[in-house]
Amino acid sequence: MASIASYSTAAGKRYRVRFRKPDRSQTDKRGFRTKQEAELFLASTEVSKARGEFVDATTGRTTIGRLGDEWLLHRGHLKASSARPLEIAWRLHVAPRWASVAVADVRYSDVQAWVTDLHLTKGLSATSVLRAYGVLAAILDVAVRDRRVSSNAARGVKLPRKVGKEHTYLSHQQVALLASYCGTNSTLVEFLAYTGLRWGEMTALRVQDLDFSRRRVNVNQNAVAVGGTFVVGTPKSHESRSVPFPQFLTDPLKALCVEKMASGLVFGTGLTFIRPPDSRRGWWIAALKKCRVDDPNFPTITRHDLRHTAASLAISAGANVKAVQRMLGHSSAAMTLDTYADLFDDDLDRVGLALDEARTLSAGNQATVPR
Repeated sequence: MASIASYSTAAGKRYRVRFRKPDRSQTDKRGFRTKQEAELFLASTEVSKARGEFVDATTGRTTIGRLGDEWLLHRGHLKASSARPLEIAWRLHVAPRWASVAVADVRYSDVQAWVTDLHLTKGLSATSVLRAYGVLAAILDVAVRDRRVSSNAARGVKLPRKVGKEHTYLSHQQVALLASYCGTNSTLVEFLAYTGLRWGEMTALRVQDLDFSRRRVNVNQNAVAVGGTFVVGTPKSHESRSVPFPQFLTDPLKALCVEKMASGLVFGTGLTFIRPPDSRRGWWIAALKKCRVDDPNFPTITRHDLRHTAASLAISAGANVKAVQRMLGHSSAAMTLDTYADLFDDDLDRVGLALDEARTLSAGNQATVPR
């Protein structure tokens, strides 16, 4: 049974509340100045127990560091390429500031100051700040669900706005120019620019995944270098898909498959995964420099921009949004439209012209109607 008792201190009479927690273990809370305060605390405690909302103050002394280690261990549902950035954010930005702090001691103002410091003082990009913040907030969400704290003090802080990077698209001529300077990787560049596969999907592609009779690529796997080791898994959408490739790529792709087993990798030696080119030197950067000699206006692009280029070339060739969605492996046509809205501006122009022509035709028909 719960009870309230008084006791004497140097500062005068105080009251102590003794009660049982939901697990039936006994505890107490002391220091109340009046009996009414003690009674109100006891009443609210009994109500929170009845509602299943009781928070044990002692468990709130668990540190962010301990919960963070457990949280990372339970990220097994994430792909390795997604889990790795979270582990880095925890190790470099979250743990140094919060590992020794008890979850009950986290304050909204402190989280806000930390976020501001990461972005404005340390110069982290909005993406990096959002990732670090997301790790801390997710750990505190677990603490709330475990009834260590009643609310997440990190939620609601002002975060830097992530500005989307403007897409860069190559023309057919620019793709051909780039490929011409990529040596043995020329087919790889054209393949990415005309199929829209992600680099990891291209890396994992095997001879048996190419259907030359239908000119289709069956995308079943993804191979991503994580910490220097390749991790093979499903594509980003977790779903296999069939992607068309243009006829002019048939002979170059067949040449890459010569003397390789059906299970051999299409690109590279056939036995080992091809590694991404160095972002500062190597064949990719060298090819871009040579392109700018021939064309000073040749854009600065990343490997992922070849995927954007594939979307652009497909849409300009007349592909509808559903076809582009399936080609790129997006989860929905809405996602494709949101990502490449700028590529459908011509469609809007055609809508305006079509409406004008329809109105003109309608007006002409009305004029010829006999009265």
